[in-house]
Amino acid sequence: MLRLSNEWKDYQCLDAGNGEKLESWNGVILRRPDPQAMWDVNDYSSWKNVDGFYHRSDKGGGNWEFKKKLPEYWEVKYKHLTFKVTPTNFKHTGLFPEQATNWDFMMDKIKKADKPLKILNLFSYTGAATMACSSAGAEVVQVDASKGMTEWAKENMHLSGLDNNKIRFIVDDCLKFVEREYRRGNKYDGIVMDPPSYGRGPNGEVWKFEKNLYVLIEACLKILSAKPVFFLINSYTTGISSIVLENILKTTLLPLYPNGTVDAGEVGLPIKRDNMILPCGIYGRWQSND
Repeated sequence: MLRLSNEWKDYQCLDAGNGEKLESWNGVILRRPDPQAMWDVNDYSSWKNVDGFYHRSDKGGGNWEFKKKLPEYWEVKYKHLTFKVTPTNFKHTGLFPEQATNWDFMMDKIKKADKPLKILNLFSYTGAATMACSSAGAEVVQVDASKGMTEWAKENMHLSGLDNNKIRFIVDDCLKFVEREYRRGNKYDGIVMDPPSYGRGPNGEVWKFEKNLYVLIEACLKILSAKPVFFLINSYTTGISSIVLENILKTTLLPLYPNGTVDAGEVGLPIKRDNMILPCGIYGRWQSND
């Protein structure tokens, strides 16, 4: 299934093709690489007046070229949430707008629950999913190995007016944290994770998606509550099909919680030109039917 994040007002994918995408971030126009945009661009006229252009290097990485001086950061809103945006050294901006469809899913499940929920956000990055869940009324614990991204998440908390909500920010290796939570006897009603293809924990712990994902999911099963509401996995790992995530959830979550359903697919963004869709990653999720 394809799930579109098509309710943005401050963000728009204006065009895509030839390995790049053209975006408007609350009026700031950025041009960035995107390996999924493999089709041709026939008309480049709209690509000329950009504020920032990320040039990829043949040796890996790249650099930004700014056509005008941009503010240190600026804000974009999604519904009632506000996020800090700024170009980073790795072509990113601190926000993945295609994930808005998952934010909506989690907010809806939390709001419909008949009890206060506790949610765990693993590989939380700048905390967009954390803010979505918190704003819907959940207590949230978010874990990321990067201290810098965790500080950015705290800024997003301030911008979204969630300072008085129950949010814990943990800088740690995600698997080690989950294993400690099991020993402590802590339980969660929902878990969302966005594991990278490859990464390192704060103490040099090595993470490889293909090797460690299943181990992490099995560890997470031990800290789910008796009646969880969702378990959501996002992935941008090249070569991994959404069917893989679906099969993993069907063989791990569903036997333990048969009162739920599993589905998987792609997340994407509408492209303004030619009414096309930019594929942006995959998801797999279990959700309660209660």
